[in-house]
Amino acid sequence: MEPRFLLLSDVAAELNVSDSQVYHMVRSGELPAIKIGGRGQWRVERARLEEYIARKYDETADWVQSNPLVDADPMSAAYRLQPGHLVRRPRWSGDAADATTGAALLFMAAGS
Repeated sequence: MEPRFLLLSDVAAELNVSDSQVYHMVRSGELPAIKIGGRGQWRVERARLEEYIARKYDETADWVQSNPLVDADPMSAAYRLQPGHLVRRPRWSGDAADATTGAALLFMAAGS
């Protein structure tokens, strides 16, 4: 039998996010939770987590419908690079600090 209440770390593992992200979601009221015990430890009821996940699916479906993918083919004319064009792309060096800062690199498209 699964426990009724989850630790924030359990919620983080379930959602595949960090503990601090879950704490922020709880403190902002985005994810309902309760404080229990003398030290005020946070707990999230499993049913509330499932409701939260269902709500996020609905929000995502609404967003996808409002923001259609124009052209998914990466070889379409809109995505082809011309020699000498500057292109902005996310920075990803494998370094966690680089990946989370949203930094970007500019590079010059090479001629073919």
